[in-house]
Amino acid sequence: MNAVIKVGGKQYHVTEGTEIYVEKINCEAGDTVTFNQVLMLDSKVGNPYLTNVTVTGEVIKQGKSKKIRVFKYKSKDRSNRVTHGHRQPYTKVKITKING
Repeated sequence: MNAVIKVGGKQYHVTEGTEIYVEKINCEAGDTVTFNQVLMLDSKVGNPYLTNVTVTGEVIKQGKSKKIRVFKYKSKDRSNRVTHGHRQPYTKVKITKING
């Protein structure tokens, strides 16, 4: 089964067994997470969400991504590398079951 879910303002195309990186969710590694905002399941399209359809997954780990390196150019200036300190937190989830 294929599904499109909405998590944290973004949409993800998932099947059973796929691993996705989503924005940080308040849970611990090994917990079970249920996603209720299912936009599409196989060929069924919701308006905006499908009812009685859930996608469950298991949290594998949480962490932060690498720092973002941004290059800025100023003419006739030698300093053009700036490392910005924002590190986006994420949660890695493995989809275990699609009910629908």
